[in-house]
Amino acid sequence: MSQPTFTSKTAWAALNVESGEDTDEELYDDTPASQPDSSSEGPTKLSKSALKKQKALARVEKRLQEKIARAAARAQAAGATAVAVPLPVVVGDKPAAEAPTTQDVQAQPTTSEATVPPPASVEEPEKLPVKEHVQPPPESAALKPANGVAHLNGATYGSPPPAPTTEPSLPLIPSPPSSTAPALPDAKPAQFTPLPAPSGKQVLATQRNDIENPPEEKHHQASLAEVEKAKKKSGFLTRTLWTFIMIGGFITLLLMGHAYMVILVELCQTLVYREVTTLFSLRRKDVGEENARGRDPWSKTLNWYFFAVTNYFLYGESIIYYFKHVVFSNAQLAPFATNHRFVSFTLYLIGFVGFVLSLKRGYLKQQFGLFCWVHMSLLLIVVSSHFIVNNILEGLIWFWVPASLVICNDVFAYIWGITVGRTPLIKLSPKKTVEGFIGAFFSTIIFGVLWGSYFMRFDYMICPMRDLGVTAWSGQLQCQPNPVFVWRDWQMPAPVSASLSTLIGHQITAIPYAPYHLHLLVLSCFASLVAPFGGFFASGFKRAFDIKDFGHSIPGHGGMTDRMDCQFLMGVFTYVYYSSLIRDNHVTVGSILQTIVSGLTLPEQLELIADLKRYLESQGVAIKL
Repeated sequence: MSQPTFTSKTAWAALNVESGEDTDEELYDDTPASQPDSSSEGPTKLSKSALKKQKALARVEKRLQEKIARAAARAQAAGATAVAVPLPVVVGDKPAAEAPTTQDVQAQPTTSEATVPPPASVEEPEKLPVKEHVQPPPESAALKPANGVAHLNGATYGSPPPAPTTEPSLPLIPSPPSSTAPALPDAKPAQFTPLPAPSGKQVLATQRNDIENPPEEKHHQASLAEVEKAKKKSGFLTRTLWTFIMIGGFITLLLMGHAYMVILVELCQTLVYREVTTLFSLRRKDVGEENARGRDPWSKTLNWYFFAVTNYFLYGESIIYYFKHVVFSNAQLAPFATNHRFVSFTLYLIGFVGFVLSLKRGYLKQQFGLFCWVHMSLLLIVVSSHFIVNNILEGLIWFWVPASLVICNDVFAYIWGITVGRTPLIKLSPKKTVEGFIGAFFSTIIFGVLWGSYFMRFDYMICPMRDLGVTAWSGQLQCQPNPVFVWRDWQMPAPVSASLSTLIGHQITAIPYAPYHLHLLVLSCFASLVAPFGGFFASGFKRAFDIKDFGHSIPGHGGMTDRMDCQFLMGVFTYVYYSSLIRDNHVTVGSILQTIVSGLTLPEQLELIADLKRYLESQGVAIKL
């Protein structure tokens, strides 16, 4: 009975491996796993594993065909006739019969041998020893191909189809061509001991291994491992190089003044906002590109419009608060400062109305999802950046030291983790360990106290910003320091003082400190215990969208969001902590001027000036108006 064609069966069934006796390990279902039921309406999609096996089988089939073509070409070029020698037949786990000798085969010529022309004169290869007495296999023995020989549509690879005969059809292999030299009459046939035929299980295991792990795939995997190793090395060098570039650029901008630090924060928040809002578009890749373009042409425009309006409102508030003496003393800027919030809300309403007008039937869910996504991004990114800018204007130390604590905690967590880390900390970040988390906590506290104590000595770092033109080299920034930076002595109890004096060798009665040291302990604890959860939040965000990094803004580091995830949380906490517990609230010229301009009419302002002039003249100060 003829076998079905290759295309009508699965890749494994197409090999048509036959055996005389099926064991439990050799039984296979001829019905393809992915074949749809006749009652189903459409074809069933193959699983990934089935597709992978079919591809591997196709590669094996292609290699076999190439081997057959090469063998045929060599035989045709040599002009030799293949002498059929039956292979050992395997039945079950044992060979059914040993291979007959060459003489036995020659004694039984077939129809194909009679029609073959005499072989050409070629050099005789070294003959293998042949057994003297080998019985031919019985006619009733079931046939099974040897290792590596398979049937395709009833034909055997490497041999022509056998002629119809009463003898059982055995697979044939070409034998070495005979030499032109006559054989000696008294020469005895060479002896050989045939290799033991593989069992059915061994044949099946070999075929499975060749199919599931082809040799070229193993070589390909080794090459991929080498490429991956080189890629990791290159990535480490790139990451290290750009780390030093970022640190150098950061310190340079810090020394150039407060205005450059504000620009840096604004640039970082813009990149982060772009990376986060892009994720919403990535999630909608299931629709066609043409439909995506025609779905909502105003979506990207509205995204950036709301971003600009939010920045206008928040940074306008900061300018009005920290530069009152400039804004309210200028007749052109005073109306802007007085009506800033109303103008900001009007701009937001324009964007809101534009969003409603852009709604389209069929895409409402997508558009409202984008609207919520944008507002969430504005809250987490732009508002946090606004607080960080306020920290800069309150004094660079409130931005520089907290940011350094987050970086320090990240570095020490990595060092402790690769050194003694064994216990996973959280599933969202498998590389984070409990040992690294605890080691970074104590290391960050020590670093924070030493780092903050050094920078609190400079007026450039601790004074609030009043002039955007000041730099670290100008030396013009001077102020009355906040009380938390003033050193004071802590009087030790007598027993403690006596013990320390005996231990050190000289009298110690007090320990100098500044209240800022206590605040450094709080900031260090937050940077090591709470701020890392901003990174865990970002890791969960990336897992939700199945991405490795938020972007490629920084070579070797991924996107800007990957570097700023903890900084946003730390900046918000620092501003809330400073404004609640540390800020020295006192009346300033700017605050009084704001009250006069915004709360008094023009006649009341003139009356105030006259009263103030009389008061100063009574104090002996000459005033000329």
